[in-house]
Amino acid sequence: MKGPAILAAAFAIFACHSDNPVVPPTNSSVLPMLGNGLVSERYTAEVWVRGNVAYTTTWGSRQAPGNAIKIWDVTGNVPTLVDSVIVPNASTLGDIQTSDDGQLLIVATEFAPGSIMIYSLADPLKPQLISRYNTALTNPGVHTAEVQRVNGTLYAFLSVDPGGGSQARLVIVDLSNPVAPAQVFTAVMGSPFVHDVFVRDGILITALWNQGITIWDIGGAGSGSVSNPIALGNVVTVGGKAHNVWWYHNTVTGEKRFAFVGEEGPGSIGSSSSGDIHVVDVSNFAAPREVAFYHIDGAGTHNFSVDEDRGILYAAYYNGGVRAIDIRGDLSSCDAADKSADGRCDLARMGKELAHWVGDGQQQVYIWGVQLSGGRVYASDMLNGIWKLNPASLPPG
Repeated sequence: MKGPAILAAAFAIFACHSDNPVVPPTNSSVLPMLGNGLVSERYTAEVWVRGNVAYTTTWGSRQAPGNAIKIWDVTGNVPTLVDSVIVPNASTLGDIQTSDDGQLLIVATEFAPGSIMIYSLADPLKPQLISRYNTALTNPGVHTAEVQRVNGTLYAFLSVDPGGGSQARLVIVDLSNPVAPAQVFTAVMGSPFVHDVFVRDGILITALWNQGITIWDIGGAGSGSVSNPIALGNVVTVGGKAHNVWWYHNTVTGEKRFAFVGEEGPGSIGSSSSGDIHVVDVSNFAAPREVAFYHIDGAGTHNFSVDEDRGILYAAYYNGGVRAIDIRGDLSSCDAADKSADGRCDLARMGKELAHWVGDGQQQVYIWGVQLSGGRVYASDMLNGIWKLNPASLPPG
């Protein structure tokens, strides 16, 4: 999930063709492309798919501002635009996510007045606004909003921009009554951003940019709660710029050892990006440690989606397209030839990339988000809208 560092660094955003094209890998297969739903008047941002409906947000300013939610029928191979919802008093939309029961759609808005929009999905193709949550604390802009249930209660975890003389902060909101969401916790955190969070099993992991990632107990480790998170451990990943996190639960082995952290470095839309995927061993919450990484020359990662049954991480890689990475096994153990100088395992050297997709050969792509849903991979492309792909295949054995 979730908004580019381009926003913070005021990079050039109007390039449409790369001066530094990423060379497609030769040791991985190509993800078959099924179809494209084109968006040309706005930059496309996040994607969320539930059933046969996909929702995409828009970002920044192109021919039109980033204030539109696009609604797609993805029953067939080619995503078909069904409707658009214009969000008032918003110039950029970030995260979009449905609740786990499919009843609500939550959208983060920037900049002032920063908020989350809460819609009813009684008709998934026709979201109806229930409420808009905005306070003085969210006003600088809600960059990302993770919606998860903890001990039966639905919460939104809001990463709020710094601005107006205030520092970045996390705001947690109870969505039990979507007509009147209620704040249950807030704290200043991040340097200079709290960019994203990951919530699972009563554990909260915050991506704090140059402060790395911090692991919190919010009910899963015995003493914390959503209203009183207790910090358990922290690690600063190599290079900083901790942007997003996925704590991997291996459904085959039951192992919950590794968290994947995206680093978002400098970039320019349609032209370049930078930043690695960092693998952190979180088997000891009090002492997480980075053990491996994945790097692509000339491209940087953004958001992830993980096929936990098959052990495949799909990463949006901006001008590097979509990459499918084999994350099975002990990622902290590798031959000496596959280690970097600092001792971390290099997943690229280990041949862990299974497949890739860098466009249909006709257009430059700049992939923001990716989601595995219903046996298909959906990619949101800032330049071209939404793509539908077939998933990667695991090697024999």
